[in-house]
This record gives sequence, structure tokens and C-alpha cells, in this order.
Amino acid sequence: MKRDDMSVLQRSALILEAFPGGCALTLAEVSTRTGLPRSTTHRLLVDLAELGWIMRIGNTFELGMALFELGERVGLKHRLRTAALPFMQDLFAVTEQTVHLAVRDGHDAVYVEKIHGHSSFPLPSQIGGRLPLTCTAVGKALLALEDPAVQNEILARPFRRFTPQSITDPRILSKELDSIRRTGVAIEREEAALGGCCLAAPVLVSKKVIAAISVSVPKASFNPELLAPAVRTATLALGRLLARASAE
Repeated sequence: MKRDDMSVLQRSALILEAFPGGCALTLAEVSTRTGLPRSTTHRLLVDLAELGWIMRIGNTFELGMALFELGERVGLKHRLRTAALPFMQDLFAVTEQTVHLAVRDGHDAVYVEKIHGHSSFPLPSQIGGRLPLTCTAVGKALLALEDPAVQNEILARPFRRFTPQSITDPRILSKELDSIRRTGVAIEREEAALGGCCLAAPVLVSKKVIAAISVSVPKASFNPELLAPAVRTATLALGRLLARASAE
């Protein structure tokens, strides 16, 4: 859609989506990222600041607390996060490595929760952020048990490359998805970030995948054989809890 054809609401959403997590931007940077005229960008930023959705700090802008408060009210995030946190905490206690909870939104994995320790290595994931299904362990775990139509749609699109190890061949990913369906776990080796590997498993309710949990580990200490039972135990237990809750 052309910028000139956008409604005020669509332009406001474009501005909000331009902000990377935890970062402030100048007016010029927001204008460049959105492709909106500087005057339009400034006017919308001022309006969003009045709502508390944007916060102004000197000559820069960042996402406001009102958005955080709204995000905490999202039903899926609240219910799923509340149910999953005890299992994620148990998994973190066992592995002492970064634990993620993610759901699928379109072609991406969206991170609903993340637990990490003081010594965790840098990862591109962040709560509320998203990464492609094709280059993350949680993404592959979510995709492997999706409807064939969804899989075919994603396999037909170009894959984003984050590192030299990122999968860009749909035939290779298709074989990995077959393996995930057989073993119940997905593995990612330096495909989203160099130096890091990840193992994930899907959370199933009535045989339908609704989320995935993963553990991210530095490449040097990555041992799938040890991680897989712990991750599978967490996802199976969470799936049973959610199934009981939905039946009540």
C-alpha cells in the first residue's frame, strides 16, 4: 500500500512498528524507517506521545509504557505465559541456559517469554520480538506440525539469511521438518546467530501445536542428547496442563 493511501491509524501503526526493542530513535530516523514525510512523522509522534504510546526523551523518541501495559493484557500472552512460566523456570534450573516460549504469527515466531541468566550469550530474540520460522528452533518446531498448506506457503517463499549457516534451500528445511515430526524436537545450529545453538519442542493441545519452548546454548557446550529429554518433558507437561484447563 502506498504511504499516501494510508489512514492515520495505519501510519501510526507503521511508526510504532519502526522502533526496535529497547531503542530510541530520532525524528529523522523514524521518518527514514517509515518512509513518511518528516512533518507527518512529527505530528503523529506528538499525538502518540499524548496517548502515552510514545515517550520523548530530549531529541529522541521511544515506545511508551502505555504500550507495555496494553501488551500485558493480551489474552494469549497472559494465559500462555502464566501457565508456561513454572515449566520454563524448571527448565532453566536444570540447564542454566536461556529458555524461550514462542508462538506462530504468520511466517514468524513471536517470543512471548524469555528467561536468561547473568552469563547468557547475545541472542537476537527478545520478548515481543519476532524471527522467521525458518531459522529458529522454536520456529521449526511450530512449523513442523502446522497444516500442509501453511508449510507449503512458507517453503515457497525466499528464506531470510541471518548467518552463513541459515537454511535457504526449501528442500533442506522440508527434510528437517520431517525429522522433527519423527523425533519431536527441532535443532538450530548457528542459523539465527553465530556461536549459538538451540533445541526446541512443540507444545500440543488436542494434537494441535499452539506454542514451542526452546533452550539456547553456546555452540561449544551444545549437547542435543542431554537437552532433548528436558525440553520434551517441559512441553509435554505444559500441553497436559493447557488441555485440562481448556476442558474445564
